[in-house]
Amino acid sequence: MSRTILHVDMDAFYAAVEQRDHPEYSGKPVIVGSDPKNGKGRGIVATCSYEARTFGVHSAQPISQAWNLCPQGIYVRPDMEKYARVSGRVMNILLSFTDMLEQISIDEAFLDVTGSEKLFGSGVEIAGKIRNRIKDELHLTASVGVAANKFVAKVASDLRKPDGLVVVEPGHEKEFLASLSIGRLWGVGPKTEASLNKIGLMRIGQIAELPHSDMIVRLGKSGAHLWQLAQGIDDRPVIPEEGCKSIGHEITFERDTCDSAVLEVTLLGLTEKVAQRIRAQGMKAQTIAIKFREADFSTFTRRTTLKVPADTAEKIFPIAKQLLNSLVRKGVLVRLIGVYGSNLETCESEQQMSLFNPAPQKDRKLAAALDKITQRFGNQAITRAALVPKKENR
Repeated sequence: MSRTILHVDMDAFYAAVEQRDHPEYSGKPVIVGSDPKNGKGRGIVATCSYEARTFGVHSAQPISQAWNLCPQGIYVRPDMEKYARVSGRVMNILLSFTDMLEQISIDEAFLDVTGSEKLFGSGVEIAGKIRNRIKDELHLTASVGVAANKFVAKVASDLRKPDGLVVVEPGHEKEFLASLSIGRLWGVGPKTEASLNKIGLMRIGQIAELPHSDMIVRLGKSGAHLWQLAQGIDDRPVIPEEGCKSIGHEITFERDTCDSAVLEVTLLGLTEKVAQRIRAQGMKAQTIAIKFREADFSTFTRRTTLKVPADTAEKIFPIAKQLLNSLVRKGVLVRLIGVYGSNLETCESEQQMSLFNPAPQKDRKLAAALDKITQRFGNQAITRAALVPKKENR
């Protein structure tokens, strides 16, 4: 029996949310990322609106390069808490059509709607209903690919962005892929694409026409994998997962630093944001990780697994600080640090109190109070005294 797989991909998600929430941004180039500092910024572009892409701006691009290409753009710092909330609403819409949902990032997911067609209609009809609900309820757009497997559905969703719908009928996968660039094959990065181009392989159809053994000789196991994808074959199932895999924040310093006080207060601010997002998902983190990049771009990670999962800065920060201290070298400048929580698990609605510790945890009460204030008045309404710049600290 042929499956019906949908790949739903929100269009320029972060930028689209900002344009929705700020009508004055509509139709203008919006770049979400670090502060460009008039072309001297050191971070990257998280995402950008389609208006910005016409200037050559794209995701993961150095923010300084984006500024040089589009100095007239509207540059916005990411609000990950807001994007996570909107993402949750998107996923709830998708879950109303099937529980066979595999979320692969904050703004995209695979759905297996094979078993939902009797209730909601064909895959094309379900895709249309999903797109309409996202427009009506969230005032955003999504592009959807409909196919018999995950690979083809994902390729299809990317072809007519934004607000596109591409359907590949079962049995026509190879024909659909034939004229597309080999760069669209999963596992083909710039280096592999360049090496394949050198031997005259430019289109997926050219790989599909080669003998299977030729691709194995050229690229080994990866060659066999690419040949199979070129035929439009992908048997992987949609695997539902509980929540997201990890939640994190990182920051690139405006100037490389080895100031321990700057590192510590920055780490605290990142930890606070991570803890807030973990709580917003109704989760707790079992594993805490640190990302650490030195001025020469040497990058390290350290992680530890907690005995008791945590969702507050009070519990996470001491662990994160220990991990950071294990990486800091005296006199060595630091370019970037990040904090991540993973191995997420759902909080129990009712936690059994310990016989020897019956009082509610103070950090949980404080966190709940902070969440209520920020939800009502915004993320800038309240912060920790340690995070207030010294010249403003009273």
